[in-house]
Amino acid sequence: MLITGFPSDIFGTNCYVVAAAPGEQCVIVDPGIGIEKRLDEILAEHRLTPAAVLLTHGHLDHTFSVAPVCGAKGIPAYVHPADRELLADPAKALSMDPAQLFGGRLTYTEPEDVAPLTDGEAIVIAGLEITVDHAPGHTGGSVLFRLPAGTARGWEADEICLSGDVLFAGSIGRTDLAGGSMTAMTASLRDRILPLADDTIVLPGHGPATTIGRERATNPYLLEAMRPAPTRGL
Repeated sequence: MLITGFPSDIFGTNCYVVAAAPGEQCVIVDPGIGIEKRLDEILAEHRLTPAAVLLTHGHLDHTFSVAPVCGAKGIPAYVHPADRELLADPAKALSMDPAQLFGGRLTYTEPEDVAPLTDGEAIVIAGLEITVDHAPGHTGGSVLFRLPAGTARGWEADEICLSGDVLFAGSIGRTDLAGGSMTAMTASLRDRILPLADDTIVLPGHGPATTIGRERATNPYLLEAMRPAPTRGL
């Protein structure tokens, strides 16, 4: 398997390219701001043909380039229905208009071909089988993408999890924006993240890669999610 990634120009959002092998079709995960030139270089370097864009959630720093990438390649974008409206109006998740955020220098457009992601489904695309786990908390439509890893980018593991902004190395995504919920995030960490095997490689939406085992042992939010709920007396 071929997996490579790089941070966007703004916000350092990780954009990933995943393929069964060089010279094959691929999927692009979370094309953020200013990624198009670097993305085209990676596609050319590995002789890859994009088949789809997959979005871990609808925040602008993960979706900004989805329309130009999908339009140029003639491919669909996949997003969970709970975040679909953010592709039409990303300002719903922001405290200000996107034009204010970027001083009017950047223009966002909605992708034309958008397909829904369903919790628990296995998407078979580009020679890959990718399992979708709905994991709300950062946004209502946040998802994890899981796929068998084998050997990827020098890693030996049974599974890779592209975690978006659900889980980072040492932290989690913020829950104080519109659509966020700490209660939902805690449930997602408990029910979606903690059951994964310790050797699962986590490729987050921001920052370096990590493993479930490392986060289980050190991430304060996972440690908190592992605590049993307090019991109440009569």
